[in-house]
Amino acid sequence: MNFYSKLSSEVYDIDKPIGHSFGDVEYYIERLAGCDGLILEPATGTGRILIPLLQKGFDVVGFDISEDMLELCRANCEKRNLQPNIFLGEMENFSIDQKFEAIIVPTGTFLLLYNREKSIQALKNFYHHLEDGGRLIVDIFLESGFKVGEVSTRTWTCENGDTITLQSSNVEIDHVNQHTRSHGRYEKWRNGALIQTELEPFTLRWYGVEEFKMVLEQTGFEDIVISADYKFGEYPTTANQVITFEAVAAKSKKDR
Repeated sequence: MNFYSKLSSEVYDIDKPIGHSFGDVEYYIERLAGCDGLILEPATGTGRILIPLLQKGFDVVGFDISEDMLELCRANCEKRNLQPNIFLGEMENFSIDQKFEAIIVPTGTFLLLYNREKSIQALKNFYHHLEDGGRLIVDIFLESGFKVGEVSTRTWTCENGDTITLQSSNVEIDHVNQHTRSHGRYEKWRNGALIQTELEPFTLRWYGVEEFKMVLEQTGFEDIVISADYKFGEYPTTANQVITFEAVAAKSKKDR
């Protein structure tokens, strides 16, 4: 899985601060209405989704593979007098002695598991950690517009006046194994001098819409609803839409 290190985590917190929404924050709050039990958010990051849910009174547990992201999440929670249970973990092999009424993976984060076997193992792990009848809500997106050799550059200004630049280069698209790979070069500058740099390989896989539904069914999920652009039950019609799957863990999971 991709690893968000110091600079890439800092950029995420600047670029997508707490309160920033793609429509997903409102959607998840709406879909979780009436959920009185525990909710789990794998890959919770800086708390962009976690914190609004906590502020709405939901009981949310989160984890992430990046300690740098969790450090920012803890700081963001402390600023708001929140003390959630968050920990270091991986989607495919985390193990905790709790069952959840819902597990949510917004904004395509699940696709960071570019290895197909690991992504399927993660779905099985989610299923195992759900209560009977519990729900999984997960976003994916399709490969659209990726061009090998394309280079883009972005710039952010930190609170202390430092500048962070990101040069992202698209290096590979593997149609057989269904993943893309790019390299992100992060640089932090202060008074014209380079003080920090990171190189981050960034690999994403994609699933077809009906393919992912079939994988969920084979994992044991039922009552699967497919939605596009956070409009519940509206089937996707174009390749550039965010696609959300909501699925229910079978009420009897003894044979899974």
